[in-house]
Amino acid sequence: MDMKRTTTDILEKVESLKNMLVARATGLSTGSDYPQLRLELLHHPLTKGRLPRFVATCRTLDEFWGFIKPKFGTYHERREFIREAFDPLLTQLEQTATTPSDEVHDQILRKVDSLHVQDAWSKALERRAHDPDGSITAARTLLEAVCKHILDELKVPYEDKIDLPKLYGLVAQGLNLSPSQHTQQVFKQILGGCQTVVEGLGALRNKLGDAHGLGKGGVRPAPRHAELAVNLAGTMATFLLSTWEAHRPKGNAP
Repeated sequence: MDMKRTTTDILEKVESLKNMLVARATGLSTGSDYPQLRLELLHHPLTKGRLPRFVATCRTLDEFWGFIKPKFGTYHERREFIREAFDPLLTQLEQTATTPSDEVHDQILRKVDSLHVQDAWSKALERRAHDPDGSITAARTLLEAVCKHILDELKVPYEDKIDLPKLYGLVAQGLNLSPSQHTQQVFKQILGGCQTVVEGLGALRNKLGDAHGLGKGGVRPAPRHAELAVNLAGTMATFLLSTWEAHRPKGNAP
């Protein structure tokens, strides 16, 4: 699947839906495709649950007119209301559509026969702009799911509640990615850097993710923090899966 192309297509459709609503809110009769487009976006994975509430409740443009007309007295107020309601979703879609690394990671992660991996990857991507802490948590979950998937394939046992650094350590040993398994300094440095990234993701999730409650001095992550976490997790996940594919016995290849 071409994730970037799909996201761009959905972005255009959300813009079209928004424009239909703006036109109706400013006295124009347009948008005969509204009911069909509304249903498509209400159920699409990239937009499900993230469209403005009034899209879910207004099945037709006439119903939307009945909602918006008494709410605001001027066209300007109506335009601003609709713009603000759609802005979080449009911002997230624009960010996803213009992130080159997403497409590279997506091609590998979508092929993995694991719903846990695919679900975590989708959540990490989708939440970056509007839910950074949730995106950071999903990024760590992605890496955990990939590690467990590989260990299951390798038939290496692990504890259910094992932490991410130890989980990664088992995978690294199984795939010959542990710094201690190499003698050349350059490989030891690179693989040590990979280990540091994994440890950093775990620490970032514990500090900024949504898995734990925050105190009065808690720091809320920004979209840029989520972007960093998703990029790092996506890079490490695809590296591990590509390495596993290279090590997979020929007879087990799909």
